[in-house]
This record gives sequence, structure tokens and C-alpha cells, in this order.
Amino acid sequence: MRKLILVKYAPEIFLKGLNRGKFERKLKENIKKKLAGLDFEIIEDQNRWFIKCDDLEEASKRAKNVFGVMEICIVTQVERDLDAIKALALEKVKESGASTFKVETNRADKLFPFNSMETSRGVGGYILNKLEHISVDIHNPECRLKVEIREKNAYVYTNKDKIKGAGGLPYGMNGSTMLMLSGGIDSPVAGYLMARRGVELNCVYYHSHPYTSERAKDKVKDLAKILAQYTEKVNLYVVPFTDIQMSIIEKCREDELTIIMRRFMMRVACKLSEIKGIQSVSSGESIGQVASQTMEGLIVSTDVADRPVFRPLVAMDKEDIIEIANNIGTFETSILPYEDCCTIFVPKHPKTKPRVDAIRKSESVLDIDSLVDKAIENLEKYTF
Repeated sequence: MRKLILVKYAPEIFLKGLNRGKFERKLKENIKKKLAGLDFEIIEDQNRWFIKCDDLEEASKRAKNVFGVMEICIVTQVERDLDAIKALALEKVKESGASTFKVETNRADKLFPFNSMETSRGVGGYILNKLEHISVDIHNPECRLKVEIREKNAYVYTNKDKIKGAGGLPYGMNGSTMLMLSGGIDSPVAGYLMARRGVELNCVYYHSHPYTSERAKDKVKDLAKILAQYTEKVNLYVVPFTDIQMSIIEKCREDELTIIMRRFMMRVACKLSEIKGIQSVSSGESIGQVASQTMEGLIVSTDVADRPVFRPLVAMDKEDIIEIANNIGTFETSILPYEDCCTIFVPKHPKTKPRVDAIRKSESVLDIDSLVDKAIENLEKYTF
């Protein structure tokens, strides 16, 4: 008998029809990349994937964060013999310390002499005969014992052996996006959710030196590093934004500063995406959260985009966003007190219902193309 990691991938992948094989191959490739450096082997047994590794704890920690993995289970492999399965099952129930249990069998290999119901009855009866003060509860058992009978071996585990995975779809299967990454709570969560849907993640950060400090830049780099734990890598483009902001302050109305700044951010993100061959832009905007994120504000900022703009947080409450930030490990970094370019030069009374035609007229006094091109020419690139 030996312990293995059973990988269960998202049910959505099963529904991909003729494309299912592509998703499975990509997921397996991503798991292998995540386990790089460990001595491991991926074993297939009748459409099930098992990871053999000496360091199961580390392999489990890495594998559960691979997008597309719904769940991992630490299973014990046993020979395809009912008596051997019974003995192992008894040991597992004892270890659980439960007073109620249920046996669930999945007999994938129909050549096994007992069907699923017969196997469950045999294993359950054996446990009841061997243990006192334990009973069967088919609705809400403390110990849910799983028996999988496949072509090569049988595998036994309980509900306590399960670890929830990241879910979603295999990373890299659904195109690419340029995330406008600030130092706040929202945008890292937006990036995570896009990556979870299989979208390759790149990030752009707007740095307003000397009004924003190097610590603010380091904070964003740390956020990109955290996101990279869930992806193969993250490219972070740090774009100097001071000249753009000062030009807007000098030549545009104060109440329109924020929305014009957002339009420049969108232009830079789109231009950079064009240069790098990235298909879309994403942001952490949530409708109604701040003055620039009204319906009118979002429409006006998107007006300058030349590719799809995704806002995965658009209908989420702040509490829900914070919960995800905590779960993925970005929250504590996001709340560090270093200002970004969105929190400086904020007008006292920003326009909340801007009109596209009026904003176009206001920013016409600016040399838009030159400002965007200069910012991109002087960017810094980091890869995590």
C-alpha cells in the first residue's frame, strides 16, 4: 500500500466535448510545471490522475493552486481484492474517530466481481462487525469513506483526506489580458479571477514618481509575485505616469481630472497590449464603489479602448472582494499604507456623471499620443 494524490479536475472540463482533450493536456502540463523541482510521477488509471511523490505535503500544497483542479485527495492505493479493501477501510474509519460512517464505491472497472452496491455493503458490514459504538448514517455521516475501483488498483480515502482546489479552467486556455494593477485591494482580486478562467495574466502599474514612493512600486511588485504563485509567470510593466498627470492638472478642469486620468490609463493599457500581442484589458472596477466607477464613468473610460475590457468585480460588494483577497493572500499587502497614482491629486468634487463628448472636448488640449508613447517608451519590465 502507498499514498498518492488523486487529482479531480473541474466538472466544466468534462463538458468541453471534442475540445476536452486540449483542456486535459493543458491542465496536466500546468500541474507538471507547478511540481517542477520535486521527484514526482503522474500515473493514470482509467481516466483518473494520481501523483506519486515522496513529499506529498509539498506536492499537495502546489497542486491545489493549479487552476482547473477542483479537489485533491490523499488516497491509499490497495490491490483490487475485497478483503484487502475491507482491512484498509477499517483502518481509515478507526483513524477518523467517527461515530457514524457511510461507504461510497465507484466501480469504474466493470470486471471487478462485485458491483458498487455489493462492495459498499461488504465493506460497511465488515466495519460494523469489527467496531463497537459506530453506526451507518447515509445522510450526514461524520466519516464518508470513498472506495474507487479502477483498472489497475483500488483506492480508499475519506472526506478528511480532501483538500479544496482552485477550480476554474486551465491557465493559458482562454487568451490573454493586461490587468491594470494598482496597490489596492480590488485589482489583484480581478487578476486572480481572470487567471482562474484560464486567461493569461500580464499587469501594468502607473507610477507617479516622486509623488508615489518606491515603496508603493515595491508593494505592487509584491502583489504581482503573489499572483504569480497561481500562474506560470506574471509580466509587470511599470509605466511612468507623472508627466501625464501633471499635463492633465495644468490644462483640464479639476472636477474632470480623475476621469481623464482613467482614460489615459486605458489608452496606455491598450497601446501596451497592442505592442505585446495581448488581447484584452482588465481592471478591478466595481460599479458605484468610487466616483470614477459610476455607470457614466465606466462608459467614458471605456470609450478610448480598442479591445475588450473586462471588469470581473463589477457587481461584487466590497466585503466579498475582501474575502477573496484574504483567501488568495493579497489583502495584507494591499492594505499597506503606500499611496498609488489613483489616490493623489484627487479633486474635492469629482464629476460622477461625465459625458463622452464633453470629456473628449476637455482633453483635446492635450498632446494625447505623445504623452502615451513617451510613457510606454520609458516603462520598466519585471517578470515574476
